[in-house]
This record gives sequence, structure tokens and C-alpha cells, in this order.
Amino acid sequence: LVSFLHLPVQAGSDRILALMKRGHTALEYKAKIRRLREVRPDICIASDFIVGFPGETDEDFEQTMNLIEEVGFDQSFSFIYSPRPGTPAASLPDDVPQEVKKARLARLQEQINKQARTISEGMVGTVQKVLVEGVSRKNENEVSGRTENNRVVNFPADKLVIGQFVEVRITDAYPNSLRGELVSTE
Repeated sequence: LVSFLHLPVQAGSDRILALMKRGHTALEYKAKIRRLREVRPDICIASDFIVGFPGETDEDFEQTMNLIEEVGFDQSFSFIYSPRPGTPAASLPDDVPQEVKKARLARLQEQINKQARTISEGMVGTVQKVLVEGVSRKNENEVSGRTENNRVVNFPADKLVIGQFVEVRITDAYPNSLRGELVSTE
């Protein structure tokens, strides 16, 4: 079982979650995360967020930002709301100005990226189990794989390890990947 889970929440405001017909509250979502972390303290959580949903106020958005801060998301798929024909929300007035939506999305993504960097930097010096997926896109003399918490790591190794699990010591953290050195093969 990997230490990574994608669990969509969409928003941190109960009012917006109800308008979205999500079927959960922010508190219920946080309780699920708390239970997961009791069992798997190292689990990394990814989620989906929609900013600028019809009727979203500054207070609603701040509740989403508070949820992000409390949970400590590792990754997100974040979008600006746009009406989709045939959905219940399509009949709601799209009353959040586009420039507000863009500013909210930028702020949300900045916070998630900050949290992801902190998690990645905390991995430097540790030995991680990595599934080697193929040749590195940036250096044909290296391979690339994923850690158990879904981080891409590039490191020098023979291409014969592709498709295998290996142990890699993480030496550097970058915005979208890690760098490491091969410790052992299984």
C-alpha cells in the first residue's frame, strides 16, 4: 500500500460544499484525514479544489485556505469554476468576477506548492523505496521513478533496474522532483 491518496474535497466551506452537493462537510473530511494519519502517519494527501464557485464569498474562500493549512496537502488539481451544461450548478449565477477567481487560484496553488516543498525537503537524507519507471526525461544516463508517496526521483543507475523497486537516498529536493543516489536493489 503506497503512502499517497487522492481524496477530493473541492472546497473548505460547508456552505459551498452544500451548494456543490458534495455530501460531506469540511469537518467530516478533516476527520477522515485524521483517521488516515493515525494509521499511516506518513501518508501524503492530494485533492481537487474549485475556486470561484457561484456564490463563493471571501469568507468561503478563506475557509478553503484554512482547510488547506490544517490538512497539509501534498498536491492538488485546482480549477477555476466554469459552468458545465447539464449540471445543477449551470443554472446558478456565475457571480464571482474572473479576476477574483484567478487571484484565488494563484493563492491556493501557491499554498499547496509551499506545503509540497516542505514535504519534499523533509525527505532529503532519507532512504526511500522507489519503483523505477524508465529513463529520466532530462538525462539519458539516469533513471526516474516514484517514491511510495508519489514523488518523482531521478538518479544515476543502470537501465536494468527499470521496472524494479530500489532503495534510493534522497539528496536534493526541487519544485517538481527529487534527486537521489542508488543505495540498493531488491
